[in-house]
Amino acid sequence: MNRGLDLLQPYPFEKLAKLFDELPPPENVPISLTIGEPQHAPPAEAMQILADRAALLGRYPATNGLPSLRAAISRWLERRFKLNEVDENRHVLPLNGTREGLFAMAQTVVNGDQAGAVICPNPFYQIYEGAALLAGTQPVFINCDESTGFLPDFSVITADQWRRCQLLYVCTPGNPSGAVMPKSMLQALIAVAQEHDFLIASDECYSEIYPDELAPPPGLLQAAAEMGNTEFRHCLCFHSLSKRSNLPGLRSGFVAGDARWIERFRRYRTYHGCAMPLHHQAVSEWAWSDESHVEANRAHYRQKFAAVIPVISKVLSTPEPEAGFYLWPQTPIDDEAFARELMCRTAVSVLPGSYLTRNTPQGNPGAQRVRMALVAGLEDCTEAAQRIADCLRDGW
Repeated sequence: MNRGLDLLQPYPFEKLAKLFDELPPPENVPISLTIGEPQHAPPAEAMQILADRAALLGRYPATNGLPSLRAAISRWLERRFKLNEVDENRHVLPLNGTREGLFAMAQTVVNGDQAGAVICPNPFYQIYEGAALLAGTQPVFINCDESTGFLPDFSVITADQWRRCQLLYVCTPGNPSGAVMPKSMLQALIAVAQEHDFLIASDECYSEIYPDELAPPPGLLQAAAEMGNTEFRHCLCFHSLSKRSNLPGLRSGFVAGDARWIERFRRYRTYHGCAMPLHHQAVSEWAWSDESHVEANRAHYRQKFAAVIPVISKVLSTPEPEAGFYLWPQTPIDDEAFARELMCRTAVSVLPGSYLTRNTPQGNPGAQRVRMALVAGLEDCTEAAQRIADCLRDGW
């Protein structure tokens, strides 16, 4: 048996189910702010394409994906991140969502006998930790707390830890804080990766949800190209249609960057057997080629943040995120106790911050914080915020 299986911790939502187990029936209609699953309607065009291309279920898909899909992804990367040339045959590989790719990349890159071969942010998407453990290494966690603007504090990583590193996960915009890594920070990391010969896996699945249409978050490939690294050496970015296009059930995304690692990963996935279904590829090609539905999606999130933040911030210290669809407020008591009591009193469920973090010598950045996902409709999000404010107005 893979020894990493015994090291895997319960997924955050498993812990949450136990936390809420045996609570009395709520008096109000429950509102969930826990899972980052977009509740906006999928684009009608996507639904129509799925129906029109259903007959493609009768054909095997190739690991490489359709040339037209890879071309659509390449052109999107060029437009979105101001890149001059992304070769769809060398730099791009479609994925069944970023989760699949982020996990499998560790199995491709990591030598199981190397301690500390994976470094990742803390808080983190639990796939990073699980991928490291199942690849045979204990991850090194870098805290992202208020003192650094919720960005990873790379100053705590020693020279020896950088030498041991084979794969560095970053998430920008961050989950759950929404903090955006500036290009200068990304470029500094690329320089370190070049010096110590490790791979950067940049999870950018929240990059298309941001408040200012004129100021989209930068990406890893953009930072690489602007420092002259036009072959994106040591750099891979991961993108998804789940958040951008409200298509979480499509399981569609891509990885792009360093052609050497794209080729190695393609070989791994050929044996892994996870090619994207052809009718999903047809929808994906449309989605990466259309921006109007994405702009409309951002407008919906702006409405919700404008309605919710003024209400929540009156009762909880709530930093306004630079991007993404989460709030990361501080709680007056232990985060787990807060989430349970809030559910009892208001029927609003939030995710304890400690479920997304691990203890480190520098502390636990999720302690006394909760994650609120503003993925439901405007009315539900506004109602949830008002219930929370009413509950906390007179103190806890």
